[in-house]
Amino acid sequence: MAKIITVIGATGAQGKGVVDAFLNNPAYTVRAITRNPSSQAAKGLAAHGAEVVSADLNDLERLKAAFAGSHIIFGVTNFFEPFAAHQSPTKAMEIEEQQGINMAKAAAATPTLEHYIWSTLPNIKAISGGKYLVPHFEGKNRIDAYIREKEPALLAKTTFLWVAFYATNLVFPMFTPYYIPTADKYLQFGSYAPETPIITIGDVTANIGLFAKAVVEQRDKTANGNIVLAATETRQAGELLHAWAQAQGKKAQFVRVSGEAFREIWPVWAEEMAGMMEFWDDLEFREKSWTEPSGQKVLTKEDLGVTGFKALEETYKALKL
Repeated sequence: MAKIITVIGATGAQGKGVVDAFLNNPAYTVRAITRNPSSQAAKGLAAHGAEVVSADLNDLERLKAAFAGSHIIFGVTNFFEPFAAHQSPTKAMEIEEQQGINMAKAAAATPTLEHYIWSTLPNIKAISGGKYLVPHFEGKNRIDAYIREKEPALLAKTTFLWVAFYATNLVFPMFTPYYIPTADKYLQFGSYAPETPIITIGDVTANIGLFAKAVVEQRDKTANGNIVLAATETRQAGELLHAWAQAQGKKAQFVRVSGEAFREIWPVWAEEMAGMMEFWDDLEFREKSWTEPSGQKVLTKEDLGVTGFKALEETYKALKL
């Protein structure tokens, strides 16, 4: 009998990639969870064989119903949706935390569940000893803590999947290169050094499915509260800009500005992104930025034998800004 793999956010960047990884595998039935099953994206999933089910992360009972019979659940939250709606990192963290706890509770209440894959991020606050707090990391870390402290049975079935920096993050205005006619080149502004190392998954939709497939197939290695880093490579910030420019046939230059100036250009949003980038740029934490403070091993693509990634340059060539 085919196992049911239920995917939250099935029309989003991560969820769509996970759906694609299992959709044509007869060993699995894909259940795609979305708030709007009548959307074109949801209809497309249904047309390709997914079971499309409506649920809302704010509604625990609907989540329980949507998860019924699931053997594997992929859970993800979208911090940036409430962040954009409320223009408040505090409010966005509160909403994300509750949504993640709702998912965990619903997963824990699913008797058939064998494996829970939770898309999360490293604990920057703990790694830096409180020097840095990045809201879109912190909200997920609070959900991690809930699973670890309050749901021991679920923890035994859980993989914490750390999904690294998206190549498509260039669409965020504070990362976008801007054309300056008088310079005849594109300028990217940052409050961090161009040498800042960025661990990236590249094209998240193309590459996350490869990790999800490996996590599911190697459950004995990846479950029981283990951490998997979904990342394809590490490049410096300036190298990423150069790769985009080359792929697009453009000239580009990285321009470092003060943290104050960066935050003044993009109020609220720049604070969110600058904190993350400045943490990665901090020499004290660069080597620790994607580690677990407890010393727990973080499994990588090499540990799981994951290969076949879509190249970063291919992603950048097709990216429309």
